[in-house]
Amino acid sequence: QVQLVESGGGLVQAGGSLRLSCAVSVSLFSMNAMGWYRQAPGKQRELVATITSGWRTNYADSVKGRFTISRDNAENTVYLQMNSLKPEDTAVYYCNVRTRVGPVDYWGQGTQVTVSS
Repeated sequence: QVQLVESGGGLVQAGGSLRLSCAVSVSLFSMNAMGWYRQAPGKQRELVATITSGWRTNYADSVKGRFTISRDNAENTVYLQMNSLKPEDTAVYYCNVRTRVGPVDYWGQGTQVTVSS
């Protein structure tokens, strides 16, 4: 069973920055892709950013140029650096990993990000 633990969420003013972390209980080398998703109240969960085993990244248009996804294989951790935050970035942010074998998706418990205007 793969476990994911997110941290780094909180309350920040518009224009500020936060860095989210996702600690994964197994080696990232066993993963085909890792990513961050978010869900705002009353809305569906949406993709924010992904990074593949080949280090290819993909971003939602709404966060391009502001957010950066990265990974530390030695620490089995995935990060999301969020800069120039906007009130519309307010949501619960979820970490996701997809295994090479299966594949199987695993999710974290979510971390709240609130951006005040």
